[in-house]
Amino acid sequence: MFIGHYGPAFGAKAAVRRVPLWVYFVGVQWMDVVWSTLVLLGVEKVKVVPGFTQGSPLDLYYMPYTHSLDGALILSAIFGAAVCAFFRQQRIAVFFVCAAAVFSHWILDVVVHMPDMPLFDNSMKIGFGLWRWLWISLPLELIVLAAGAWLYARYVPARKGGNVWLGIFVLVLAAVEIYAAFGPMPASPQAVAQTALLAYGACAVLAGIVDLTRASPALA
Repeated sequence: MFIGHYGPAFGAKAAVRRVPLWVYFVGVQWMDVVWSTLVLLGVEKVKVVPGFTQGSPLDLYYMPYTHSLDGALILSAIFGAAVCAFFRQQRIAVFFVCAAAVFSHWILDVVVHMPDMPLFDNSMKIGFGLWRWLWISLPLELIVLAAGAWLYARYVPARKGGNVWLGIFVLVLAAVEIYAAFGPMPASPQAVAQTALLAYGACAVLAGIVDLTRASPALA
């Protein structure tokens, strides 16, 4: 799952407006940011297997630090604590919403991944495997993204034209996901990790720009 993770980011912004949208965009991909870094360092492992599933060619056979249940909880707490350290008000709300945004990544991954999500270390792996069927997993991602964007549009007031830019942004994200589903195969695990980091950074920057089209919340 890629763009589906951004649905909870939009929803988190609707819940606690004080935190910038780009922070939530980083948060929902925080597990994969760390995963990409560890793949580049050779710590966690992935194979590119053409046809592995309809939704993804990645055999994610070793990721005990980022995608295990215990690892996800630790990364969620670290991110939540790091973000709330920058705020003087609503710190408890900021911590829990940011941590929940991070942990939403693990929950959504369990839905689409093959049984490669460890409950502890690299053992007791689970995954519902909806990536086996692209006609299910792709619409699911789009629905989750659209639901989050609707919450954002509904509860984060827009300046003039703000919802137009939001709509364009959502369409761009959807186009990227469709291209990723039907585009060329990644060349290597390292290429997967590098592309992921660039994509997450670009999406966070664009989210920050879109957030400028909304009414500003009270300062922290």
